[in-house]
Formats: sequence, structure tokens, C-alpha cells
Amino acid sequence: MGEVKSSWASEIEIEEDDAPSETIDGNTKVVTDFFVNEDEKKVKWIRTYKIEKKIVSKAIARRKGLAKFGDCLKDRPGPDPATTQLHEEVTMQYISSKEENEKDSNDTELDKLKKMNKGMIKCRICKEDHWTTNCPYKDTLGPLRESLSAGKEDEDPEKSESPTPAPNAGSSAPSSRAYVPPSRREGARDRIIGDSMSDRRRNEDNAAIRVSNLSENTQESDVQELFKPFGAIARIFLAKDKQTGQCKGFAFIHYYKKEEAAKAIATLNGYGYDYLILSVEWAKPTGT
Repeated sequence: MGEVKSSWASEIEIEEDDAPSETIDGNTKVVTDFFVNEDEKKVKWIRTYKIEKKIVSKAIARRKGLAKFGDCLKDRPGPDPATTQLHEEVTMQYISSKEENEKDSNDTELDKLKKMNKGMIKCRICKEDHWTTNCPYKDTLGPLRESLSAGKEDEDPEKSESPTPAPNAGSSAPSSRAYVPPSRREGARDRIIGDSMSDRRRNEDNAAIRVSNLSENTQESDVQELFKPFGAIARIFLAKDKQTGQCKGFAFIHYYKKEEAAKAIATLNGYGYDYLILSVEWAKPTGT
């Protein structure tokens, strides 16, 4: 039986010249290794490191100086990826598209339920979609509405005793011999509308009031909610700062009837609103 010759790969491992070598030149460290790849070819592997000095805490410096033991006893200095974990293990859970679709469907069902309940619940004070007991204006607007409703009940008997107005005779065709006043003749309706609009604007100016000492956060809707219980409002002007958009502290409210404006002044002058005492008075005419 012939003698088996050793392969050239095994001979490379025995050669001393092919042993790993390290060369340090200043701040540079060069490590040279030799190994045989899968194709049984000798490969030279050169790694270059830059040596840096860092200031670390005493605990880290002491830990780096600890001697290795067990299977790592013959390892080189520094961490070995085979036995040392350099970071914390973080587990992540990815949400599939199926779960996202189920979440969206649940959201749409909740929105539908909210819309259904929106018209079912209505506050008696501010007419919004919440219970009357949870109304934020319960302590402020509630007593005002009660006093106004009591005042309207007292005025109803007087209104019932007033005579009913006669039907408009302008719509029916007059007879040839009957006298038709100018106000009911053809083409007089446009003139009446123009005159009534000017009179209406004049009445609004006479029924204008001024409220002051409002907070900076007051909005036009707040003013309307506060003065609307006393009667129909023609228009509201809330003075605001041009840069910040906040309320300047006063506003003008125009009613259609002077009696309703007087009732608002008598009720809200000196009234506490948003931690401030309101001052309500008649607005001065323009140009004075």
C-alpha cells in the first residue's frame, strides 16, 4: 500500500511564514491572515485598523482589562462577535394590512353612530348636541332664558287681545268704481320695499347697543349666544385686533326693535360673564 501524500493545503497550515502577523506603525495597525477558501485556494487577508485613545469611565476601563475565560481564553483582546453581543435585542411587531382594514372599518362604524346620535340629543339652553345637564352655559344662560320665558308669558295675553290685521286688498283685483290708494296701486310695491328698507336700517341704528369689558377670547358666536334670547338680532360687530385677531373688548349689537335692546341692557348691564363684569349701554349715533 502506497504512502498517502499530504495536500498542499495542509502544508500551508504548517508553514510558519503564513502565520497571522500584526504590524503597528504609529496609530495604524495592520493584521495579515492566510486561509484557504472553498475552491481550495490560498487567500491573503489584510486588515488595517486605526488606533485611537478615548477617555472612558473607570467601570468601562476596568471591564476591558478583565481576563477572558472558558472558550474565549485564547481569543484576542476585544469583543468577539461569536460570543459577545454588542447591542440590545429589539423585538418589533409589524401590523398587517388586514388589521389596519379592520381598524378603519371600526372607525367608520363609530363615526356613523356619532352622526346618528348627533340629531337625537339637543340641549334646551344652547341648542347643541349634548345633554342639558352637561351644558357649559347652564349657569349663565339658563337663568336668563327662564326670566325671558316668564316675561313672554306675561305679554301673551296682551297680544291675544290685539285686533287681527285686515287682509291685504292689493292682491285682489279692484272694481272699476272702487277707489284704490296709491300705496296699493301697481308699481307701488317696489317703492314700499325701498322705503321699508331705509326705515328698517334707521330702526336698527336706533336699537343699537354697545357691550364692553369682554375678554380677549370672546368670539362673535359667544356674543350672539348671549344677546339672542332678548330678540331677533339684525347684525353684530365684534371689534378685533388686525394682527392677533383677538377681541378688543367691545362689540355692537343691532336689534330690530328698540324694546328688545332696552331689555338686553336692563338684564346684562353689570352681568358677570367669563370672570368679567359686562357694561351694556346704548350705542352713540354715527358722527357724534
